[in-house]
Amino acid sequence: MSHFAELLRFTTAGSVDDGKSTLIGRLLYDSKSIFQDQYDQIKETSERRGEEGVNLALLTDGLKSEREQGITIDVAYRYFSTPRRKFIIADTPGHIQYTRNMVTGASSANVALILIDARNGVVDQTRRHAIIASLLQIPHIVVCINKMDLVDYDRDAYDKIQSSFESFAAKLDVKDVHFIPISALNGDNVVNRSDKTPWYEGPTLMYYLENVHIASDHNFIDQRFPVQYVIRPYNDEFHDFRGYAGRLAGGVIKVGDEVTLLPSGFTTSVKNIYGPDGDLQEAFPPQSITVQLEEDFDLSRGDMIVRAHNQPEVTQDIDVMMCWFDHSKPLQSHGKYTLQHTTQSVRCIIKEIRYKLDINTLHRIKDDLVINMNDIARVSLRTTKPLFVDSYRQNRVTGSVILVDEANNNTVAAGMII
Repeated sequence: MSHFAELLRFTTAGSVDDGKSTLIGRLLYDSKSIFQDQYDQIKETSERRGEEGVNLALLTDGLKSEREQGITIDVAYRYFSTPRRKFIIADTPGHIQYTRNMVTGASSANVALILIDARNGVVDQTRRHAIIASLLQIPHIVVCINKMDLVDYDRDAYDKIQSSFESFAAKLDVKDVHFIPISALNGDNVVNRSDKTPWYEGPTLMYYLENVHIASDHNFIDQRFPVQYVIRPYNDEFHDFRGYAGRLAGGVIKVGDEVTLLPSGFTTSVKNIYGPDGDLQEAFPPQSITVQLEEDFDLSRGDMIVRAHNQPEVTQDIDVMMCWFDHSKPLQSHGKYTLQHTTQSVRCIIKEIRYKLDINTLHRIKDDLVINMNDIARVSLRTTKPLFVDSYRQNRVTGSVILVDEANNNTVAAGMII
């Protein structure tokens, strides 16, 4: 299974000036993941702007308007690799008005990096990012206490921030939290160990990212295979072939497994599994595979193959924590939307808006139920046909939905099934 663990997705979050872009620039530069000409270009830009030294933040601020304003506006995805792992970074903006970008960038992340400015400590934004990371069930959180150079690498300052974050995180559902003192600007403890923090005995950020155990972040217990496409070649060589293609969303599937087909409830067994490189005896999430069954059943897109004795809930009524994305209009109570869940697309109606979440304190607001862009709310929906769902905590694929506005086809919300 080793080659599935190669790709680590991480998201970065922090408030506006606490150095996220510099940190990513430092990771890319010190891990030798950028080209000399890119370095020369930002060196020249830094000199032209009259900045001291080379501004590594320019590496990541790829969007032009950001370069001019020096801020990160949208979700920027960056790819880099080291001999140990490949990485995808979703760099998301720190401003309050961009909660939706953070939700988008973080929804599939294994690790969230939360940056804290050592001079300011835990601020509202920090709490907000931690709350979103816990809502999205990101398995690992790394709190990077940055700008240690501006507090003279003082251990007390670091310890104070760590205990303040820990006492807040105790209220949240976060399992694995790690703290690292860094200076992104000077490169302390980012890729290379710093001799300025002899009191810190943990790993550098890069060592952590290369070695954190992510293979078990997927759910390997509950077998869930949403059918995306039915393969019928209709040629002489394969004239009876019928295969079901899709991406495994949970559990391990093996040749010979007894499986149940939803919604019909028929039971059969797995005859063959094909991956991109040919026959497989078994498959794990998130592999894309084609499954052939012992008997021919009429399955179509949106149907699901599961274990006989381990099934998702089949229901038309779902409760979700929803982040609203639409800036032009609020969530309509009793409004109708298209809902997408795994490979199914159905229509739904908003039955009830239960409460809005105060994203800074986790309090439930019940007297103001207008849900505007970036608000997070608990909502009950009813769908036109049954969905095969798990709670988001159990499976981030079968536990999430998106809503689409039927009039203009915009994605207006992402929801996590409770």
